[in-house]
Amino acid sequence: MNIVGILNRVLTAFTGIIGLKTKLNIIPISDLDQKEGVWVSTGIDPAFLLEGNFFCGWNVITWTTESKDIIPVKLYWDDGSGFSEARSAQLPTIIPGVSNYKAMFHIPLGAKKLRLDPGEQEVEFSLENVQMKKITKYHILAKSIFSILKLHGINFSTIKKFVRKGFIIYKTEGLEGLKQKIKKVQIKNDEKNSYEIWLLKNAFTDKDIQEAEEVINSFAYTPLISVILPVYNVDEIWLRNCIDSVINQIYKNWELCISDDASTKPHIKKVLSEYAANNSQIKVVFREQNGHISENSNTALKLATGEFIALLDHDDELAPNALYEFVKLLNTHRNADMIYSDEDKIGIDGTRHSPFFKPEWSPDLILSQMYTSHLGMFRKSIVDELGGFRKGYEGSQDYDLVLRFTEVTNRIFHIPKVLYHWRTIPESTAANNLSKNYTHQSGLKALRDTLNRRKIQGWVEDADEIPNLYRVHYEPATNPKISIVIPNKNLSTIIDTCLQSIFSKTTYANYEVIVIDNGSDEQETKNIYDRWKNEEPEKFFVYSLDIPFNYSKINNFGVSKASGDLILLLNNDIEVITPEWLTEMAGQCSRPEVGAVGACLYYPDNTIQHAGIVLGIGGVAGHSHKHFNHSDYGYFSRLRAVCNYTAVTAACLMVKKTIYEEVGGLNEDLKVAFNDVDFCLKIWSKGYYNVWLPHVKLYHYESKSRGYEDTPEKQMRFKSEIDYMRDKWADLLDHDPNYNPNLTLVHEDYSIK
Repeated sequence: MNIVGILNRVLTAFTGIIGLKTKLNIIPISDLDQKEGVWVSTGIDPAFLLEGNFFCGWNVITWTTESKDIIPVKLYWDDGSGFSEARSAQLPTIIPGVSNYKAMFHIPLGAKKLRLDPGEQEVEFSLENVQMKKITKYHILAKSIFSILKLHGINFSTIKKFVRKGFIIYKTEGLEGLKQKIKKVQIKNDEKNSYEIWLLKNAFTDKDIQEAEEVINSFAYTPLISVILPVYNVDEIWLRNCIDSVINQIYKNWELCISDDASTKPHIKKVLSEYAANNSQIKVVFREQNGHISENSNTALKLATGEFIALLDHDDELAPNALYEFVKLLNTHRNADMIYSDEDKIGIDGTRHSPFFKPEWSPDLILSQMYTSHLGMFRKSIVDELGGFRKGYEGSQDYDLVLRFTEVTNRIFHIPKVLYHWRTIPESTAANNLSKNYTHQSGLKALRDTLNRRKIQGWVEDADEIPNLYRVHYEPATNPKISIVIPNKNLSTIIDTCLQSIFSKTTYANYEVIVIDNGSDEQETKNIYDRWKNEEPEKFFVYSLDIPFNYSKINNFGVSKASGDLILLLNNDIEVITPEWLTEMAGQCSRPEVGAVGACLYYPDNTIQHAGIVLGIGGVAGHSHKHFNHSDYGYFSRLRAVCNYTAVTAACLMVKKTIYEEVGGLNEDLKVAFNDVDFCLKIWSKGYYNVWLPHVKLYHYESKSRGYEDTPEKQMRFKSEIDYMRDKWADLLDHDPNYNPNLTLVHEDYSIK
């Protein structure tokens, strides 16, 4: 029996550990009719009641189904207080065709009834033989591991690596740490299911190909694209798939420039010679000595005669519309010098997974990670001027090129489409970053060179030991004075906690704290002010502004009293965690290209309250990664990366006083909500970049000061503020340049739309 068969038997054994199975009857309760054995949903809320015995805990539900449409599926449970969204789980989607549906989910203790909702529109489908089977957490673990192994290649070597990694996690982080890793594997499986549905919805069809060919015929500009392909000892199957993906491009004005780095595997020369003999667009050179990836890439580069080069790895694949999409953009933006696309990974079985939906050009994110990656296309004349790829940066030679390239041009464009498939095999960085640790060290070296070239006063270090993730620190060289502006009314304990954390923890010396009192009438609050005036007479100041609450007006008044070069807007319900917070924020804020600087804010339970603002969520804006655990890495390590967001929260926001005045401060018509978003968008529209810092951490006891939108007056005011933002900033709210149109505008978790 082969290893796949063995693992399937193990998985089956885990499934049958408990083996409690029950058949469920489906009872239509809303928006459903049945005609000749086919269910027809007649409204936006079709629902079945699942009648029969079921078991709380982990279960597998199965049925047979047939549909012509993609149908979302949701399961609800009633614990005695009725069905609600809070007691529901999204299940995998029903796909078109005939299929045996299967899904895992968890039913909490106390559940009494189950309801199944198939979609939210009028569709026809069959649904028969509904069964549920009780399973254990061990089955979930086995299935998750089996799914990952299938993507990376099932062999004893990969299994050994997974077992060893699990043992290391258990030894270093204990059982709880291992459970967290298992949970992340389960989340990855959920993401994989979501991406499979996305692929169905966004498939490039024969009709799309026909339309693309018609568009190509109308192009006024059809540049030659030189695809650069360095090759070394790759398996024949992947090499052929790679080359075929170029040959199958819809856009035909390309040349494939292949350099073999003295491969020792005999099939390499045979395969490359065969392709070159059969296709005049393919150029091949065989190096006599191995020079590693940089020299090999430069050899391929010498073959190139196109205006642009595109970089391709020898075991990866291009989407058939890749070059077409790039040239289509060039026909609109003829001056583009660099273009990059979204990407995903492709398993050895052809399964596509782990899509990376990227932001538009983000100068701080690129200093944290090589996020532009695949597919990248560059104007060849600039690459030639830069001397191509540099020896000594092997493994991150393309990262080093991008860092140097983007210093001489800002004509950088992003295509939010998945145009590159990165192969996951055990030896590749796509499968395991740790398999090529030298890539991390090369990237670190490239970044240190970048700081020296740009004469940046600062340093770069590893970011939380995450492979190929880095953190650049900037020194506030001129020791600027920082004015911390805090609005407050009463809440003596809250404001005292805030002030105590500032004065006792802050390592930066040149700052002042300005409290704008908004009509406090509690003696204890006044006593707190008097105490801090006595203890910090040169740093602590209180000014009174007794007006109806208007966050913008209070802060603008506070800034008018500030003597600092830098302004820090701070809520009164903030508590400092990071002693170097002002040093780190001031270093970033002192950069001439930077506008607003934000920090990482936690709820008291150490979950994320603020990690940058994503425009468009809920119509206006939402907080990135809200409620994620503090130990989570976030979307492609975004919670650990210094990066650009279009807006950050004014609960902790630093900005130069000159920029504050340049944009007119906070809009006083926005008394409570969205004034910080509006403020940041004004800064962004002036050409500044806003930056979020993951390593500057503070607690935020949100809404303790003001309360909630719980009266008709507050709700009317809130609606007017939403209307204002939509009227003024609709284009940005609908197309956040630091987000991606393929990601959700409903949730704050970077999930797929």
